[in-house]
Amino acid sequence: MFALKLLDRLEETLIGLLMAIATVVIFVSVVLRFLSTVPHVQDVAIRLSMTWAQELCIFLFVWMAKFGAAYGVRAGVHVGVDVLINQLAPRPRKVVVMIGLLGGVVFTAVVGTLGAILVWELAQTDQTSEDMEVPMWIVYLCVPLGSYLMCFRFLQVVASFVRTGKVPHRHSAPIERPQPLGDQAGEQTAGPP
Repeated sequence: MFALKLLDRLEETLIGLLMAIATVVIFVSVVLRFLSTVPHVQDVAIRLSMTWAQELCIFLFVWMAKFGAAYGVRAGVHVGVDVLINQLAPRPRKVVVMIGLLGGVVFTAVVGTLGAILVWELAQTDQTSEDMEVPMWIVYLCVPLGSYLMCFRFLQVVASFVRTGKVPHRHSAPIERPQPLGDQAGEQTAGPP
């Protein structure tokens, strides 16, 4: 139980940290770009140019997306069209939901394995990113790590579904319909004379 809570915390911290770093890098880059047009500080701003900022932010957003998708499975925030599934009788509904969950397990396991093969092959080369010159295997490492984490999260949901018959939903409360203007008894409030 402690290990799962630690994994949850690491996942959330990593996503938040990546988002914070990307925000700061983009902000500083925009400020420096603006200052490079100001006459008295443009020489300093040009020397501090962050030409690598766009590439770093792209990498950070890709990592955020991979780990954010795993978080989404755990928290039940992925969009799902279940109008037809909810019309099924309980037993067929459980079968269809289980097929969908197991499909998620298989898909993420395949993507993780193919990603691990890609990372292994890239590690055997000297390929680096264009601006930052980071080895590309490090950049692509998010594919197997994020996919295997997402696969693990799908397995957690499968186990929970087998025990409880429910999948996680962030907003499981029914949507309330807006009440017409007036009081609860149905009387309309008096309008202007």
